[in-house]
Amino acid sequence: MFFCDPPGHTGPEHLFNLGHDDVIETDYVFFHDQEPVDADLYKKLFDEVLRRNIDVWWPNKPTPFGHIVVSERGELVEKLCEQYEWRSHYYFYHGWACLDWFRSYDRTFLIPRARDRKPSQTFMSPNRIVAGKRDHRVLFLYNVFKHGLQNNHISAPRICPVENIDITSIAQKYTNVYRDIVLVFEQAQLPRLFAGEDTQNMTSCWLTNFAEAADSLVYVPTETVYFGRRTHITEKTFKAIALEMPFVLVATAGSLEYLREYGFKTFDGIIDESYDLETDDVVRIEKVVKLLKDLDNLSVEQKQQIHQDCLPIVEHNFNHFYGGGFANILWTELMTMLEELRV
Repeated sequence: MFFCDPPGHTGPEHLFNLGHDDVIETDYVFFHDQEPVDADLYKKLFDEVLRRNIDVWWPNKPTPFGHIVVSERGELVEKLCEQYEWRSHYYFYHGWACLDWFRSYDRTFLIPRARDRKPSQTFMSPNRIVAGKRDHRVLFLYNVFKHGLQNNHISAPRICPVENIDITSIAQKYTNVYRDIVLVFEQAQLPRLFAGEDTQNMTSCWLTNFAEAADSLVYVPTETVYFGRRTHITEKTFKAIALEMPFVLVATAGSLEYLREYGFKTFDGIIDESYDLETDDVVRIEKVVKLLKDLDNLSVEQKQQIHQDCLPIVEHNFNHFYGGGFANILWTELMTMLEELRV
C-alpha cells in the first residue's frame, strides 16, 4: 500500500509504503485520495509508484496489477488508468476530512445560527491561489470586477501567494476570451483582504470569516477543480454547509448533483441553479456571475426574504453534516470500496 505523507505533498520523496518482507505481494494500491488527478502535474509521483513495484511478482503473472484510490470521478481518472494500466477505486476523501476538520463547530457561538441572521451583502468568496491549475479564479474575479460586484465580501491577491505571479500576467492567458481582462485587473484595487487579514488566509481545516459569513446571503467557493468533465469537491464547499449558508459553486459542471448524491439539498426553485448544467467552462462562470448580479440588484429586504426561504435547506444540510446522516453514507461507500480491493 502506497501513500503520500504529509497529506497534500505530492513529490516522489513523500511517497511511502506499508509492506512486509515475509509476505508475498501480488498487486499494489496507491492512495491518491486528497489531491486532484492530473497525469501531467503528478507524473513524477505516478512514475515512482510504478518504479517501486517492478519487483512485485506472481507466478504466471509477469507484471503486478496496480490500483489507485481517488476522490474524483471523470475523464482525468480514465486517462490516468489508461496510461498506467491501473484500476481506479473511489471514495469521498474530502467528506471524511471535513467531518474531522469542522467537528464541534456546531456547538460554538462563533457565528449566529442562520435563523438569527439578517444578511445585507449578496455573497462572500475567499480566493487565494490564482495561478497554475487554479487560474479559473482569475476568470471568476474578472467577471466579478467587470460587473461591479466588488463591494461584496471578496478576498483576492494581486500576487499569487504560491507561484508569486502577478494576476495581470495570469490574465494574459485569457485575452483571447476577454480582450479587456488585463485592464480590468490593473484598475481593480488589489489585493483584497477580509478584515484582520495580512494576506489571503485559506486554512483548509478551520472555519473562519464568521462576520463576513453572517452578513452574506450566499457563499461562493471557487473550488480546486473547475475545468473539464470531472467532479472533485473539497472543504471549500463544505465550509458553506458548516456555516449554514446557501452556496453558489464555481466548480465543475454537475457538482450540485454530486452533492445531492450524498443527501445534501440545493436551492433550485429559490436560486437559479441552471449554471450547474452548463458544460462550457467559460459560459458557466458567466452564468454564475449573472446569478450573483441578479441577487446583488435586489434590495436588502428581498435578500433577507431569500435567506428566510433558504432556511429549511441550510438547516437540513447542517443537520445532515453534523447529525450523522452524511457519515452513514460515507461509511457505506468506504466499505464498498474496500470490498472492491479485496476481490
